[in-house]
Amino acid sequence: MQNCDVLLAVGARFDDRVIGNPKHFAQNERKIIHIDIDPSSISKRVKVDIPIVGDVKDVLTELLAMIKESGLKPDAAALKAWWATIDAWRSKDCLAYDRGNKDVIKPQHVVETLWNLTQDADAYITSDVGQHQMWAAQYYKFNEPRRWINSGGLGTMGVGIPYAMGIKLAKPDSEVYCITGEGSVQMCIQELSTCLQYNTPIKVLSLNNRYLGMVRQWQEIEYSGRYSHSYMDALPDFVKLAEAYGHVGMLIERPQDVEPALREARKLKDRTVFIDFRTDPTENVFPMVKAGMGITEMLLGSEDL
Repeated sequence: MQNCDVLLAVGARFDDRVIGNPKHFAQNERKIIHIDIDPSSISKRVKVDIPIVGDVKDVLTELLAMIKESGLKPDAAALKAWWATIDAWRSKDCLAYDRGNKDVIKPQHVVETLWNLTQDADAYITSDVGQHQMWAAQYYKFNEPRRWINSGGLGTMGVGIPYAMGIKLAKPDSEVYCITGEGSVQMCIQELSTCLQYNTPIKVLSLNNRYLGMVRQWQEIEYSGRYSHSYMDALPDFVKLAEAYGHVGMLIERPQDVEPALREARKLKDRTVFIDFRTDPTENVFPMVKAGMGITEMLLGSEDL
């Protein structure tokens, strides 16, 4: 977005999660075309050059027809240079992590393993809010629409189990997984009783790092590791808690046990299974943009700290 000649924004709000700091976003010269059905959304946060008010389907249909009528073709040399620039950006593997670690469970490994086991299944994934939400979005390679159910930037902790129950009621023959954290899941953990009441056998994967991970990460990076109200020293025994609600509980502490646990949970089709994965408490989510910074000031990995 920062390095293009023309930016075509279709129904976008240019919110802070997308552009970062508006002043930083506006510092590069390029033309911005903004399509939106709501005129009040245009130039609300970012000044645009060409406003188009209308229904997206109608506008894009007409735009495509105009492009075809014009007969214009891309400049092959310029396009090749642009792709070379993009390939240089792509050469940085921001999703790399210590896959060979045999001592502690990496949270990314749990999500990747779930994807490998369910990629050919009729599966739905929900999440709560925090680092686990980012890892679920990054490492579960969704290949169909409407399979990723979460609150996005609304930041609604506790929605994972209720979302999963709703999907299971609507899609009883589908596999439904709630990827959560030990902080978020306690916001609505009492709904495990509703799982039993209404017979919605979901699978809950808790990436338990004993922290409010996203808060801890910000405190580590922004406040030199001065942690406040982000650590969890009074957690319940989630296995016993799940069993008390009438479900199956599992405690997984070794990387080599991740896949067998997920395979076992999948076999228990008619039971709600709560898997307490004890994950690396020091793992951080990357890429990330620090508060008040622009998107080209993104931290791509720990080496950028």
